[in-house]
Amino acid sequence: MRKLFSALVVLGMAMPLVAAAETWENVSLADKACSEKFKGKLDEHPKACAEKCAKNGLGIITQEGKFLKLDEAGNKQAISALKSSDQKDHVRVDVTGEQEGETVKVKSLKMAKAG
Repeated sequence: MRKLFSALVVLGMAMPLVAAAETWENVSLADKACSEKFKGKLDEHPKACAEKCAKNGLGIITQEGKFLKLDEAGNKQAISALKSSDQKDHVRVDVTGEQEGETVKVKSLKMAKAG
């Protein structure tokens, strides 16, 4: 019984160390400079510009207006999603990952459904 209790205590202490995945749905995709340039009108940010921005590293703009940079894997997923999309502007994505400071460690990224 004592071993079981000890194991549960150790497990309970370790739980906060495991980062929980978060999901950001229908958020704008841009680099830091364009997130400022198109502030308040991010849906006007053209896809062609976002593709050029990718070399600087892309990020998402949360519903609260905060810019979160995508990690390297997320940036690659964003570039792939942009290339396969036929959208001209209104570049929005759905992202699942873990926020670490001002960066999202991306698990999955896909273009959000237009609408």
